[in-house]
Amino acid sequence: MSDFSFSVGNRIRILRKQRGWTQEQLAEKANLHYSYLSSMERGTRNVSIESLEKVINALDINPMQIFNFADTEVLEGTADKKATLETINALLQDRNAEEVKMIYRILKDMFEIFGGSGNNKENST
Repeated sequence: MSDFSFSVGNRIRILRKQRGWTQEQLAEKANLHYSYLSSMERGTRNVSIESLEKVINALDINPMQIFNFADTEVLEGTADKKATLETINALLQDRNAEEVKMIYRILKDMFEIFGGSGNNKENST
């Protein structure tokens, strides 16, 4: 199969595991056979739009999250600093002002705990 099919399947796997679900659980929620879901995750099956929609609905996510491959790179530790910052920014975009302020306060506290102001400039690589 294509790299694209593999990437989509890998995203489905990551999103499923983030919820602590087995393939069988997601397949049941999506009204798909678990072996079909397994082949989707491996990227070995040509997936229909209808099946992809079922998985998206079962995961209760925005459809664009399936195609956020930069997020996968961040989770797997292969993204560079710029891609990681872009992914963090994308996550914050869907949050309300109060949530963003709370996250900022948490980050600021973490920087203080770990001995940095959080304002230092570092190489972008």
